[in-house]
Amino acid sequence: MPLIFIPPFVQQINSKIAREAGVNLSVLRLDVMHPWVNGNKWFKLKYNLLEAKQKNFTRLLTFGGAYSNHIYATAAAGNLLGFHSIGVIRGEENLPLNPTLSFAVQQGMELVYLSRQMYRQRNTAGLDEYLRQRFGEVFIIPEGGNNLNGVRGCTEIISEAMPFDYICLACGTATTLAGIALSLHEGQKAIGFPVLKNGGFLGEEIENLLTNYLASGLPTPYNSPGDWELMCDRHFGGYAKVNQELLQFSREFSETHGVPLDYVYTAKMFYGVMDLLQQGFFAKGKSLLLVHTGGLQGNVGIEQRLQRFSKI
Repeated sequence: MPLIFIPPFVQQINSKIAREAGVNLSVLRLDVMHPWVNGNKWFKLKYNLLEAKQKNFTRLLTFGGAYSNHIYATAAAGNLLGFHSIGVIRGEENLPLNPTLSFAVQQGMELVYLSRQMYRQRNTAGLDEYLRQRFGEVFIIPEGGNNLNGVRGCTEIISEAMPFDYICLACGTATTLAGIALSLHEGQKAIGFPVLKNGGFLGEEIENLLTNYLASGLPTPYNSPGDWELMCDRHFGGYAKVNQELLQFSREFSETHGVPLDYVYTAKMFYGVMDLLQQGFFAKGKSLLLVHTGGLQGNVGIEQRLQRFSKI
């Protein structure tokens, strides 16, 4: 399957909750771009892969958890673009492999497992040097594409043709929010919904990314970021944690509006937006664009995990 993309589109959501709040609600469907390399994952990978090609690297190395959308997308994109990829996975190997890691292996990705303690050193020069000694010349992409190349790609998600008052998105590393903040025009605001417990620390991460990006000389639509805010209390217990309320919301939203949601990211953000609408958080007449960041592949593994737990 070639790396050919379908242009994402904006889908209006005819929601009773939004109508009662007097707010226009739409979704940016990044999930439809490609079967394997979609959502914000492609935007974060794009300039990393271009740099790797320009510097004549043939091997990619990146990091992620066992259900990582980033691992899944990097394995697919690397294979389609002729790279050998190495995935450094947090934690111990569990066999049989879950659907995410099985797919990565099918795409030719070599999996390496690190203890959680060692994995926490993934952004240090010491671990990078250890990995280069072990694997030779590799182009290292941070977990989630969380670097300036990733931010650069994410500045291309929102265009001037999207004149919404609020841009809402889920946050893991906050790379996507940083890129979107740099592409907002006057009067727009980005609202990020961290999917991790105690996600307030992402505020400092975003500030650092914005400062470093603006100092780097890389292209940016504007010379200063737009307004942004984090909503840190819609994480449902932490990263990849779900409950029946979230599952039911996700399924009902998909059935009603024809927009499938992934449980780890978009379902939590959509739930949070609906909650804010019911609270009257947004003024009447405002327009919201919810960014669907893909990641639907992870639902299969989470549903399998929940089924196992329900049998215990």
